[in-house]
Amino acid sequence: IPVMEGYGLTETSPVISVNDMRNGGFRIGTVGKVLEGIDVKIAEDGEILCKGPNVMIGYYKEVEKTNEALTPEGYFHTGDIGEIDKDGFLKITDRKKEMFKTSGGKYVAPQVLENMFKQSRFIEQIMVIGDGEKMPAALIQPNFEFLKEWATRKNINIGNTNEDMATNVAVIERIQKEVDAVNENFGNWEKIKRFELTPNSWSIDAGHLTPTMKLKRKNIKEIYIDLYNKIYEKL
Repeated sequence: IPVMEGYGLTETSPVISVNDMRNGGFRIGTVGKVLEGIDVKIAEDGEILCKGPNVMIGYYKEVEKTNEALTPEGYFHTGDIGEIDKDGFLKITDRKKEMFKTSGGKYVAPQVLENMFKQSRFIEQIMVIGDGEKMPAALIQPNFEFLKEWATRKNINIGNTNEDMATNVAVIERIQKEVDAVNENFGNWEKIKRFELTPNSWSIDAGHLTPTMKLKRKNIKEIYIDLYNKIYEKL
């Protein structure tokens, strides 16, 4: 069954764009082309703005909320960060509320980096940090099962527990290679300068993840505050 990915919100009735197998209108990794009659533009901060007959008039009896959601020109703030490629395909890269700014004034979209890093077989979960700090960094949950396989193949003793593996020098050095390789895809202000490995698996029950497997960023930072402080030398 062909599955076409699209994009929209309740406030946009609800479709803004969609992939379509006809006339070259399908591209993997995007949410398709904007529908006819809808105007989409990318704001200076990367947010997707939408205007058209599909956009709501406003929130019922909530004037202040409506004014926050709509620009004076009638564009709706989607809250999503994205880009439109040269062929007109829209790509969602992050949520605006999850973007952060380093102390140097550079904006970083963490999901873009996280999705790239999670392509590594050594990395199960990752949270990019650095809001208000001098540099982006990361808390990484290694793929412990894959590490065991890797260590067996390489005949390396990395210990028996997750904590052993997370503090093993060979493991840290190997994941550093993964980080260095992925960093090549990003600008200098986005590169992960330092990271720490967490000694346990992130889960819904432990408070790391939502039921839809999204990161609970505040919780994760609190759980690993010692590692966070170590990265930014706040101990």
